Amino acid sequence: MEIVIKLSQFLLSLSLLIILHELGHFIPAKLFKTRVEKFYLFFDVKYSLLKKKIGETEYGIGWLPLGGYVKISGMIDESMDKEQMALPPQPWEFRSKPAWQRLIIMLGGVTVNFILAFMIYIGMAFAYGDSYIANADMKDGLLIENQAMINAGFKSGDKIVAVDGEKIVRFDKEISSKIVLGKEVVIERNGLEQTIKIPNDFVDQLSKFEKAPLVAIRIPFAITEVPAESLNKELKAKDIILSLNGQKTKYLDEVKSVLEKNKNKTIPAVVLRDQKEVPINIVVSNIGKMGVSIGGLGLETLEKLGYYKITHQKYSFMESIPFGIQKGKDQLVGYGKQLKMIFNPETKAYKQVGGFKAIFDIFPSSWSWEVFWSITAILSIMLGVMNLLPIPALDGGHVMFLLFEIVSGKKPSDKFLENAQMVGFVLLISLLLFANGNDIYKAIVGK
Repeated sequence: MEIVIKLSQFLLSLSLLIILHELGHFIPAKLFKTRVEKFYLFFDVKYSLLKKKIGETEYGIGWLPLGGYVKISGMIDESMDKEQMALPPQPWEFRSKPAWQRLIIMLGGVTVNFILAFMIYIGMAFAYGDSYIANADMKDGLLIENQAMINAGFKSGDKIVAVDGEKIVRFDKEISSKIVLGKEVVIERNGLEQTIKIPNDFVDQLSKFEKAPLVAIRIPFAITEVPAESLNKELKAKDIILSLNGQKTKYLDEVKSVLEKNKNKTIPAVVLRDQKEVPINIVVSNIGKMGVSIGGLGLETLEKLGYYKITHQKYSFMESIPFGIQKGKDQLVGYGKQLKMIFNPETKAYKQVGGFKAIFDIFPSSWSWEVFWSITAILSIMLGVMNLLPIPALDGGHVMFLLFEIVSGKKPSDKFLENAQMVGFVLLISLLLFANGNDIYKAIVGK
């Protein structure tokens, strides 16, 4: 059932993005009285799953889920319809329209992608609001268990003060991406500030270790179950370890540290049980374990226990607009930085480029509209940015040639555009094979 839920979200998100992107080309084309011969979700190589002609346009669903397209009359595109281009230009054809109209048609798809992302962020702010912990309230710092972070010089208890000069005002899920894309991180450790340089190949290092979060809030050692075979029968579910062997252990990582130092020993402990402090003895195994199951507590529970103060922010519709726009801008800038890292060989970030499986994997196995819309928004930004790259066969390639025509007053020849389209198509196929090849390689080697 989980695979069905993930697949449903994956297909729904991609279908929505593809249809709206192509609609961004379709609407201005129709406004400028340009004939659109086909409007397809997915590619109809040789045959289509569904199709219906309405007016001059054939609408359909192809069988190959690698994207979608609109076929505009008189345009050199992936269809490479040379027969049509050999005929005299017709008034309804793309090539007969003024350059500014053709530019608007080509920019329509990415424009819709960016507008969609910003609208989603505005809608999410209005519908869900925002919850976060003020960075000033992270008195005891963060939990650092990711080996790449540890290798870079971070430790549990560090407080992130700033990334690349930008002060961290609040702790939320965006802090990890800021660190990954950053060059310098200012931390506070034992009351003193120091700077940690992020290694150039940090992204590559992240892929070599277990997928632990870069940073996480420190949580207490809360017991969820005491198995029948456990040597610690005095412990009970819902107990929280407050101290071990006379040492205060407010957080889980502190408990682990004390257990590691007291293997094969019985040590005194204090647990919080039913809001009372209860003294007991703990048996530590030869591998530094207590033989119990533990689990994270929800933010509300942590707040009640006095660990953190959670700020819950609600927005009116008008307040949601600037918040959503700023969120969209931050994501757009962040994705631009990711692309810059990918194209920089020193970072080795290109090794982490993924294809359709990588996209599929980011969707959760349980349905959440909030998560679905959040993923769809960032995918919309990614689709828009990728399509703007100045590669022939992409929207950005067409835009590049149109801008040249507008500035120089000279239109590239059809032969040149056909050759450029072919080069772009080969390049795109190569990128597609590389990205999905990375997915296959990671699945085989388990990284």
